[in-house]
Amino acid sequence: MISSNGNRLSHIANGQVRTDAKAPLAERLVTLDRELTDVILTHQPDAGAVEEVFVNANPQSTLKLGQARGVCMLTLARTGMPVSEYAARLVKKSLVGTGRAEKAQVQAMLKVLLPGVKLAGADAADALAVAIAHAHMG
Repeated sequence: MISSNGNRLSHIANGQVRTDAKAPLAERLVTLDRELTDVILTHQPDAGAVEEVFVNANPQSTLKLGQARGVCMLTLARTGMPVSEYAARLVKKSLVGTGRAEKAQVQAMLKVLLPGVKLAGADAADALAVAIAHAHMG
């Protein structure tokens, strides 16, 4: 989560929702909804942002990602907050200056924009990048 006040960004929190990979998909989606709801109740954000789905080499992975993304959008929208969507290329361009940036470049820019912040992992880094892009676009 990012707070934006004019041109100043402040890190509030970052993390990852972990689900049991052996659990049925429906159960995993319920866990995602519950955990995201807890984050929303704890931090009271003004808006939500999600990355648009990209097509994976594995169609099953793309479908599951789309379902998880749908749960996130529903959870955010259910609170009444506005939800924005951003293409991965736009997120990368917003942070690094090029839409073809590698994950390592995005993570390096996160360290510049949010010095001292410990990232909870690659997914948390991606989410912070989307949040920062949203702050820049907002």
